[in-house]
Amino acid sequence: MKNSIYLEIPFIPKKTVTTMIIDGRAPAIVSNSLEKMGIHILKAPCCEELYPAISYHPDILLHPVNERDIVIAPNVYNELAPVITQLGLHAIRGNTNLKSNYPHNIAYNVARLSNFAIHCFKYTDPILLELLQQQGVEFIDVKQGYSKCSICIVNERAIITADHGIAKAVKKHGIETLLISPGYISLTGLSYGFIGGASGLLGKDQIAFSGKLTHHPDYGRIINFLDEQQMNPIFLSDDEAIDIGSMIPILQMAA
Repeated sequence: MKNSIYLEIPFIPKKTVTTMIIDGRAPAIVSNSLEKMGIHILKAPCCEELYPAISYHPDILLHPVNERDIVIAPNVYNELAPVITQLGLHAIRGNTNLKSNYPHNIAYNVARLSNFAIHCFKYTDPILLELLQQQGVEFIDVKQGYSKCSICIVNERAIITADHGIAKAVKKHGIETLLISPGYISLTGLSYGFIGGASGLLGKDQIAFSGKLTHHPDYGRIINFLDEQQMNPIFLSDDEAIDIGSMIPILQMAA
């Protein structure tokens, strides 16, 4: 888009975000709130092979490897690739066809932080894995295959998660981590969703949540942690936060 540039580090903008990919079924209040901020929304299509709760989730369907390369699951490649390339980005077809049940639906659900990639790498799509290796990214291997879903990226050096295994693994690499109670994030059809899937960065000092977190028992700790990291939370809805497969920034302002 005009006056927009690519993100140097996937998921982590340095400037104000201008384009994001979100769940194609995200509530209107969420997409409308983002559009009112001047953000162009790309709606992820449905992957029929996945179970309904995650079938539109962008963090399940694709992964931005670097500034311009986005690996897309073959299931939705034909729908997403033209939209991606129109923005000057490079769409790469992954090798792994997504299937309904875990672990056959996690091949692209890799979390990124600075020069780290976090995933259960025995299940990572081989094309994505090779591209990450070419980037010189350091791997943090975890048991939780829904890695991006589970990780709320706060900035290059900090995350929020309810997963003990992830928290333990990333702390060894100097990543500041707030470990919270699981649950209290809605996900239609399932008991609960993940805070990573309910969030996305809007800029260097702004983080969006799909809804309110006031009902979460760790709400105060979350707000304090964000304040310590000099991040301002933006709640896109007055409803309870829902897991919409992350809000993934792909373009930001040039200046």
